[in-house]
Amino acid sequence: MNDAVRRDVIETGVKLSQGLLIRSSEGNLSVRLDDSSFLISPSGSKLCELLDDDLVVVNFDGSHLTGQLPSSEWQFHKDIYLTKKNAQAVIHTHSDFATALACLREDLPAFHYMIAIAGGNVVRCCDYAVFGSEILSMNILSALEDRKACLIANHGLISWGTSLEEAYTIACEVEALCKQYLITRSAGTVSLLNEREMREVIDKFKDYRANKKEFERLRYSND
Repeated sequence: MNDAVRRDVIETGVKLSQGLLIRSSEGNLSVRLDDSSFLISPSGSKLCELLDDDLVVVNFDGSHLTGQLPSSEWQFHKDIYLTKKNAQAVIHTHSDFATALACLREDLPAFHYMIAIAGGNVVRCCDYAVFGSEILSMNILSALEDRKACLIANHGLISWGTSLEEAYTIACEVEALCKQYLITRSAGTVSLLNEREMREVIDKFKDYRANKKEFERLRYSND
């Protein structure tokens, strides 16, 4: 299992780089291994050039056994896994438009129904704190309450998912939404969806996910 997980992390690092969600040694990503540890990209690494031996196993007590140092931002990865019991992967990027909005210290509002992909009617921007700090981690957890993504003031974007694929999809979608929102705002007054309209979308997303899981269960049970 570990080998497959490592391959997924390495491949996702390449995709993040190719999609320009990260550059050079920006950003980090991780995957939960079990109830006591997770696998994370190393400190100062280029995610597009990761090798198996680069990845670091970090225990939830903060200790690690491998030679590489874990990302300096391992703290919020750990805290997300401890707080979100269904979180299986965490991605952090400095993608252009999400970071631009984060530098304005603004939330991403419900200008488009796809905001619901993050779990609610707004993608919050958490308060600023220095990278890698416990305070930043607490700020992130607050912004992630009932959400799968948030902006980090003057910093970037975080997403998490029940799989690495979901975390990646959310990161890509929120980046695209930030771009669309900033373009729309520069062109005129933004019309926002109201709470009822967004609740309808959120409920529909839940039904879609449930139906997709049931379809996959039936498909595999008939194989």
